[in-house]
Amino acid sequence: MDKSMLEKARELAQNALEGQTRYDGSPFIGHADGVAEIVTSEIGLPESCAAAVYLHEASRVAPGLDISDFPQDVQLMADGLNKISTIKPKDTSLEAEKYKKLIVSYSADPRVSVIKIADRLEVMRHLEMFPKMSRDQKLLETLMLYMPLAHQLGLYKINSELGDIYFRHAEPEQYRAITNKLKATEKDRERLIEEFIEPLKVKLSEAGIKYKLKVRTKSAWSIWRKMQVQKVPFEGVFDVFAIRFIIDCPSDPVLEKDLCWKVYSYVTEEYEPDTKRLRDWVTTPRPSGYESLHITVKNKQGSYLEVQIRTARMDDEAENGHAAHWAYKGIKHEASTDRWLQSVRDALEHPFDAKPEDLPAPPDKEIFVFTPTGELRILSAGASVLDFAFNIHSGLGARCIGGRVNGKAVQLKEKLKTGDTVEIITRKDQRPNRDWLGWVVTSKARSKIKLELDAEERKKAAEGRELLERRLKNWKMEFPDVMQTEFMKAHKFSSVLNFMAAIAEGEIDVNDIKSFIQEKASGQHEEAVQEHAVKEKATPYSNTGEDILVLNAKNVKGLDYKMAACCNPVFGDDVFGFVTRNAGIKIHRISCPNAARLIERYPYRIQKVVWQDNAAAGSFLATLAITAEMEHSVLPGIMEVVGQFRASIRSLTVNENHRNGTNEIVMRILVPSSMELDKVISQITILKQVLKVKRQ
Repeated sequence: MDKSMLEKARELAQNALEGQTRYDGSPFIGHADGVAEIVTSEIGLPESCAAAVYLHEASRVAPGLDISDFPQDVQLMADGLNKISTIKPKDTSLEAEKYKKLIVSYSADPRVSVIKIADRLEVMRHLEMFPKMSRDQKLLETLMLYMPLAHQLGLYKINSELGDIYFRHAEPEQYRAITNKLKATEKDRERLIEEFIEPLKVKLSEAGIKYKLKVRTKSAWSIWRKMQVQKVPFEGVFDVFAIRFIIDCPSDPVLEKDLCWKVYSYVTEEYEPDTKRLRDWVTTPRPSGYESLHITVKNKQGSYLEVQIRTARMDDEAENGHAAHWAYKGIKHEASTDRWLQSVRDALEHPFDAKPEDLPAPPDKEIFVFTPTGELRILSAGASVLDFAFNIHSGLGARCIGGRVNGKAVQLKEKLKTGDTVEIITRKDQRPNRDWLGWVVTSKARSKIKLELDAEERKKAAEGRELLERRLKNWKMEFPDVMQTEFMKAHKFSSVLNFMAAIAEGEIDVNDIKSFIQEKASGQHEEAVQEHAVKEKATPYSNTGEDILVLNAKNVKGLDYKMAACCNPVFGDDVFGFVTRNAGIKIHRISCPNAARLIERYPYRIQKVVWQDNAAAGSFLATLAITAEMEHSVLPGIMEVVGQFRASIRSLTVNENHRNGTNEIVMRILVPSSMELDKVISQITILKQVLKVKRQ
């Protein structure tokens, strides 16, 4: 990147920031200069990133500034930094993960997050100039947001410095105590290291083992954290510093392990090991892939030292590969974000090799939007104003008539994007309708809308039923269940609820029902005459209770009687027998849709029956009609319930009812008794996605 572009960007920023000062009175351009220096000199990013820093500061104070002369990737980085600068966390400690993900989502160019960390480092280095309230807020943001993100990106040196600055301001007394102890023991540590390696030099040389020695001293912040977690004093932190052997050898797994254990044996021959603190991640690497031998030893003076032994390949993997430090420290993160962060790390290590178009985009399955008070909400990508309303509160969603996005009035179905500030507009008489289901993508909104629609439909169904019953009474007509079922089937209604609601809405004219009843009445007159003739010749089965047909549950398919297909009686059901013309006796449930008509019109054919044997004596076929939400998990849940009881599925069909947004499931199962069937029905009813269960 030619220097003139960087100079041009700085000149643009200096003009835009003219007259603006920091809290200590110095020109504000000094902040941009400091961030640009960290970005290029300390992190090693190209000058295009430093140019983005200047453009960010310039366009932040002059939103209409024309930066179109600069390369697209530089403009993109500046835009991402502008968006991140608008983040004003209300309670960072409670919503840190949300805000971290928001920073990532704003980083369309992944280097943006790194530049923002550099920006925060420059601020923290001059924290003393800020007023106390602002200083406290920045300390909390740094601890909860920027330090974990720096750690995940592999910016360990910056993370350590941020931690020490935070520690110095948040716990000044403890900070002074630990840093003073580190200074006081510095000569002792140098002496310990020299004394430690001296007796091992000859042995390792004679064994032909080539190695490098690294010494790592923990930061004051890291030591303090370990003291708090382990509840020990400074002297109780054994790994204040660690000595690391990095063995130079070919990448052969067997040879690598052998050499690591040889060095381990030389160290433990010379020094007393604490076997309780042995960590063998060479034989069994950590799930992240991290490989190393860790052991704490005690020298002749009684001082403890942590020793780490690994090969050059293992060290490279630990520092730069998928087993990087942030991975094995147990930080919680999502897989998609991890892959993105790792790619950022790779781009940092090879900053001039990566082309802007090759840099990965952050995960985009979520959007981040704000309430008017600044509260951050995370929604699925593609979410609408209606999704946002239900995310805030179910009552707010149900009464929503629109919203204002960034101050502009919009409709319910307006799609939101990350960074939007959304205000919901409501009306007391507003009610959900089925169109809403097509405008939402979040499961919470869908389920709440369905509940509201179901409640509204039940209310309408009650109105429809009351209207129908009043008209039937005026007409002096009856509309029995079997006739109602036939009418519903002809008009394609799957449930009584839908049917009655349609009457209330005027979709079904009650006069059509009247005509249907009259047609049926005239068509059945001839049948009644024929039935009267049959009555004269029929065998007189008594219905006085004196003659009782005993059903053998083991022989439900016997010649004397059969189970009626219209209601599929099950052992234990309250049943009666009906004498047919040529199919023997049919056994019906007393609750059968045809029962009222048969008992009323053909009392001379009714046979009283009782069950014989116990519930385990036979198997019976029962049909269940289940209405459930359109969720993939509902069928496995239903089948799991059936499997818990003495029942087995014989057939199962699913029909999608797009009008209601439900699945209509018809399931036929074999059960030994009505008691077992009741258990199955009760357990299916309480499944989360199931709206209704009915036995047919």
